[in-house]
Amino acid sequence: MRKLLLTTLWGLLTIACLQAQEYDLLLKGGHLIDPKNQINQKMDLAILDGKVARISENIPASSAKKVVDATDLYVVPGVLDIHSHNFWGTKDDAYLADSYTALPPDGFSFRAGVTTLVDAGGAGWRNFKTFKKQTIDKSKTRVLGFINIVGSGMAGGATEQNLVDMDPKLTAMEAKAFSDYVVGVKVAHYYGPEWEPVERAVEAGKQAGIPVMVDFGGTFPPHSIEELFMDKLRPGDIFTHAFAHVRGREPIVDEEGVLKPFVIEAQKKGIVFDVGHGGGSFLWLQAIPAFRQGFKPNTISTDLHTGSMNTGMKDMANVMSKFLNLGLSLEEVIERSTWMPAQTIQREELGHLSIGVGADVAVFRLLKGDFGFVDTRGYRKAGDQKLVCELTLRDGAVVWDLNGIAAPETTAK
Repeated sequence: MRKLLLTTLWGLLTIACLQAQEYDLLLKGGHLIDPKNQINQKMDLAILDGKVARISENIPASSAKKVVDATDLYVVPGVLDIHSHNFWGTKDDAYLADSYTALPPDGFSFRAGVTTLVDAGGAGWRNFKTFKKQTIDKSKTRVLGFINIVGSGMAGGATEQNLVDMDPKLTAMEAKAFSDYVVGVKVAHYYGPEWEPVERAVEAGKQAGIPVMVDFGGTFPPHSIEELFMDKLRPGDIFTHAFAHVRGREPIVDEEGVLKPFVIEAQKKGIVFDVGHGGGSFLWLQAIPAFRQGFKPNTISTDLHTGSMNTGMKDMANVMSKFLNLGLSLEEVIERSTWMPAQTIQREELGHLSIGVGADVAVFRLLKGDFGFVDTRGYRKAGDQKLVCELTLRDGAVVWDLNGIAAPETTAK
């Protein structure tokens, strides 16, 4: 009888403990940075049913089924990389449209704290359905896309020079048909003297109610970027590769290291300056003097593809670290990697940790030491801070855990 009573009491106690566990997962003791909600302090974050359920200075560990010790770590919204290339496939000579040069998302996102990737124009109106079927639908990473003004997408070479295939009406129609995934129009890699590719992309953007991202250049002499900013683009449109200096495109910093005055005016107008680091589009000779003269980019992104991932650009955490060492505060780096890009692509349900939103979360360790960061011409800049992603959650589920901080200890002896 006594044994039965003890068993019953133990069962009731177990049930009571389980009922007291209100949350599925608790990130405890971390420093939370959420620029949208103006939080930058030590806070606990609780998750229930894949959503942010509570943020407080001290949430009891007993209230969660799983507790992750985030002491000395930074808890931030899942990162958005709004310039990536993920329309991967097996077509020969197709560059970034269903080809070998693009990359499957999940192998390159979560390990850098990225929960949302935006493909920058790999697909056009002719092949966006293929992109959705083989990349968007098969990825754990949230994948969105800029639709290319070229119907066949970013296939390289002559394909991207075809003015006949740059159709604003059909581009806008496909953008609206796939509005859950299309966040903008992309124009890139045009080498003729005409302004038509930009003008047609902007027209498509107007018809679909979405921004345009411009990868500009290729004319000789180069087109005026002042004319591009002030006459061709609208507030909210995006100028990517902001710190590039490539043949056929006017840079934002001149040969004497002076930031062109209309650049600040364009940013005040509402032009979004995106990093788009890539394999050839980020120079210390552009970034350092620009920063010294008060210019900061609006959004940080990688331009991830096979030609960039193993060069000066390693991943999103590497690019974020570069800007930390250029002089942005950690909060500014996080803002330009989360909330500002979310606003830029008109997806304001992303990039923050408000109660009730999907729990896309990145947990970073900020290392202090002697580090080096390389630009796309192979020049090194020393730095003393480096971000490393310890943990990534996608809708509350652990999708990256570098050192097993969310895993139970082994019972093996």
